[in-house]
Parts: sequence; structure tokens; C-alpha cells
Amino acid sequence: MQQSIFSLTLLLLFFHCTNTLSQSPASAPVAAPAQAPSHHPSHRPHSSSPPPGPTDVIQILLKAGHFITFIRLIKATHVDFQLTSQLNSSTDGITVFAPTDTAFTNLKAGALDSLNDKEKLAFVQFHILPRFLSISDFQTLSNPVKTLAGSDDRYPVNISTTDSSVSISTGLTKTSIANTVYTDKQVAIYEIDKVLLPKLLFPPATAPAPAKSAETPEINPKDASSAMSSVLHYNGALVLGVVLAAAMLFL
Repeated sequence: MQQSIFSLTLLLLFFHCTNTLSQSPASAPVAAPAQAPSHHPSHRPHSSSPPPGPTDVIQILLKAGHFITFIRLIKATHVDFQLTSQLNSSTDGITVFAPTDTAFTNLKAGALDSLNDKEKLAFVQFHILPRFLSISDFQTLSNPVKTLAGSDDRYPVNISTTDSSVSISTGLTKTSIANTVYTDKQVAIYEIDKVLLPKLLFPPATAPAPAKSAETPEINPKDASSAMSSVLHYNGALVLGVVLAAAMLFL
């Protein structure tokens, strides 16, 4: 009996295995396609270009082409550094009166060579106002006008306007703006045809004594007295001679 049960068990197991093998294998689940990793834009701050520096006065004058002597003086006195500092530290701007090379050649020979370094610095600063002025702004100025050399009576600059011109006077120099070289609402550069000479650095020469007239020669009092005595002696001798001649006629 037990053997029959064992045989039946083996038979059932055989049929079970046969059915299992006859079935097709289950399809493997389809894997979802891999998604590409998303690339989020980086949040780097936008790198803007650096702010422009102050207006380069030297380059503007070089480009204009006829201010070489003035450029050399600006560099020699280091006023170019002062201008950069002025423009960086203040919103007032600057105004430059730039004499042409011809204006410098018209100066008396050796006029600038007589100045020491401190005086040359003041001379260059005398041509620069520490604020921006358009042509129309000159109409509202109060004289004397302040320059980088100072605002006291040692460096006076007086500016006047008419309908067609802007005149500049220092007491020694009188000129007018000939041309606008450059303007950008911060820097104004104006061409002038004469060098601005302050009286403190270039005192006027003593006026020469008037020439003596040839018709009125100077007479020494002693010479005049001697001449008068000679005339009296001559007249006395003449009178005496006339009297003697008359007496002899009556003898």
C-alpha cells in the first residue's frame, strides 16, 4: 500500500514538472528608459564690464595735435595725476584752457625757464578750473574765477561773455576761447590762442623813463650862472668902449 502511494506521488510530480517546462518563460519586465540627468543652468552672477575710468585729458590733447608744449608741462608738473584724482573724487568735473603750441612760441624767449618747479606747477594749474563749465555756464560766473592754482588775489582770472565770445583776462593776458576741443558733461577743454600769465609769476617790467626832448636840453644851474656873468662882463666892456669913443670925438 505504501509503495502504491509512493508511486502515485512520483507520477503526480512528473506531470507537474512536465507542465511547467512546456510553458514559455515569462517575459522580463521592460525597464523604463534611463532619463538623461537634467542640467540646470548655473546661477553665476553676470560679470559686467568694469566701469570706465575718468576722461584722459592727455589723450584728448594728443589727438587734437597742436598742444604738445602744454602736454609736456602737464606731465612735467604731474598735474595729469591731479586731474585723475579730481575726476575720481568729485562730480564737479574740470574745465581746461589749453594754449596752442603757437601761443607758447609767442612768449618771450626763456619766460618759462625762469620759473622754479613750484611756480611751474602753479602756472599749469592756472589754466584749469576745478569744475565743468559749458559755454553757456560762463554767463553766470562771478569774478574772479577760482582755478586749481587758487582763488585769492595772487592768481586772479576774470571771465566775461558777449553774444559771440568768451573772454579771459589775467591782468597781463587777454584772450578768448577759440574753439571747443572736447566736452562730455564732466570735462571741458577749450582752445585759447594766448598763454595765461598770472602777475605773481610774471610781474610786468618797469616802464622806461620818457626820452628827453632835444629842444629842451637840461641846463646845469652853475653853467647858467657862469653864462650870465660872461654876458654881463661883455655888455659892461661894450658900454665902456662906447663911452670912451664918444669922449674922444669931443676932444
